[in-house]
Amino acid sequence: MRALFTFVGGNGHFRPLLPIARALADAGHTIAFTGEPLMVPIVEAAGFTAFPSGPNFGSDGSRRPLLPVDRDREDADLRDGFVRRAAPLRAADVLTLCADWAPDLLVCDEADHGAMIAAEKLGLPHATVLVMAAGALIRPDLVDDALNEVRAAHGLSPQRNLEMAYRHLVLSPVPASFRDPRFPLPPTAQPFHSPVPGRGPAPDWHVEGRPALYFTLGTIFNTESGDLFARALAGLREVEATCVVTVGNLIDPAEFGRQPEHIHLAKYLPQDDILPYCDAALTHGGSGSLLGAIAHGLPMVVLPMGADQPHNADRVTELGLGTVLDVIAATPEDIRDAVTTVLREPSYRVTATRLRDEVTAYPPPEKAVPLLEGLLR
Repeated sequence: MRALFTFVGGNGHFRPLLPIARALADAGHTIAFTGEPLMVPIVEAAGFTAFPSGPNFGSDGSRRPLLPVDRDREDADLRDGFVRRAAPLRAADVLTLCADWAPDLLVCDEADHGAMIAAEKLGLPHATVLVMAAGALIRPDLVDDALNEVRAAHGLSPQRNLEMAYRHLVLSPVPASFRDPRFPLPPTAQPFHSPVPGRGPAPDWHVEGRPALYFTLGTIFNTESGDLFARALAGLREVEATCVVTVGNLIDPAEFGRQPEHIHLAKYLPQDDILPYCDAALTHGGSGSLLGAIAHGLPMVVLPMGADQPHNADRVTELGLGTVLDVIAATPEDIRDAVTTVLREPSYRVTATRLRDEVTAYPPPEKAVPLLEGLLR
């Protein structure tokens, strides 16, 4: 079987596809990826063939000011950017790629509606991998009408309730209890979980018996964070814990000056190397960072900035998984106090442990292989 994995956007859309792609490759199937041009080197570094398609959504390295959370703005960005602008371009590019590479199956991130349209036009089955933890951003009332405009341009009939995205198979790495109950999983959904690597050799920053915190703003929103890193670092100076902070490959850690001994600042460190040694996380609430923390049973403090982060933050609050701060108003003292509370208050860890146990009970990605093979029959 030849499976083409497709995604629109950056790491947050690519990484959830990787466990499934590796499981199919290990089963002897031929795999390739297609996504925005900026992501091609990253996909290739992960060991897969990659083809560019559609527009770039990732950061070009330019720094942008921090904006207040505006859910209407984020809705418009998804509807007009990902659907009305990107889907037609991606549909055209994926159709051209399929004519040359000839896949038997497409595996698409849930925001990649252009690739799903290409699969439908070619009569190919496709699976959808969920990449939004709370499930409240990509929703029918926001997407359906815009999506039907793109479908009409391709001679396809209208659809409702995202039925064409969910028609064959939906693979979800998200704990079902974390998903917003207003947007339940479709009947075609199957959960999966990638085994979490155990503790490797203790990193240099690890101090036995001392709590540790991981702080990240992801790989896109870190360059749109204004003074947030500086405020957070000022707050973490007064936290009684080892603090591991990654600012991303596009930011120089030196710009934040000398840090106290308990703060360890780096451009990038593999999340799987950090989280097994941590007791809590401070993040922007991106789905990748959030699911990584959940997989290790870590409570969290969330500073939502945009995309699906406000929706994820809602669920963090509703479930008692952690606390949420206003990204504009939060002072260093607010961040210090929130982190200290989450580290010390047992109820947050109880919730985090429950969600960890829920998701780790799901089948491994290898169990999805026969489901995907079955789509061809």
